[in-house]
Amino acid sequence: MQLSYCPADYDAALAHWLRLGAGPFFEIPHVQLDGVKFRGQPSPIDFSMALGYFGDIQIELIRQHNDAPSMYTEWRAAGHEGLQHMCVLVDDIADARVRVAAAGATVVQEGTLPGGAGAVIYVDTGGGPGTVIEYLQIGEAGRAGFAMMHSAHKDWDGSDPIRGRN
Repeated sequence: MQLSYCPADYDAALAHWLRLGAGPFFEIPHVQLDGVKFRGQPSPIDFSMALGYFGDIQIELIRQHNDAPSMYTEWRAAGHEGLQHMCVLVDDIADARVRVAAAGATVVQEGTLPGGAGAVIYVDTGGGPGTVIEYLQIGEAGRAGFAMMHSAHKDWDGSDPIRGRN
C-alpha cells in the first residue's frame, strides 16, 4: 500500500513527487513511537514524514533529524537513493512476526504507536537494498486517516500541496 523513500534531499524529493502528480502531502513532524528498537537496541529516533497518494499507492518521504542509529541513517550512510522500503497493512503484528521469522527474515527496526494504537516492524528479507518490508498494524483511526489522504488526492486540484508544514 506504500512505497517509502529516505532521500538525501527531502525537499527535492517532495517537489519531484508533486511534479509527477502525487499529493497533496501531509507532513507529520517528529513522529512519536514508543519502544523503538534498531537491530534489537533502543534508539531515540527523531524523524518526520510526508504522506501523499500517487493513484492508489501511498508515497512516504522520511527525514531523520538526529544521528540515532536507525535503518534510515544506515541507508543514508551507505549512499543509497530510491526505494528504501515498502509497507503492507496487517491485522495482527504478532502473526506477522511469526510469519517473517518462519521465512528467515530479520526484524531490523520496530516500535509501537502511542496509546497502543498499533505497532510496526521493519523486516529485512535478505535481498539487498530496497527489500525491507514494513508491516504496520493500525486501528480504525489510522485507517480513516489514510482514507482521508487518499480521498484528498482523488479530489485534489493542485492547491495547498503540502499540508501540516510549519
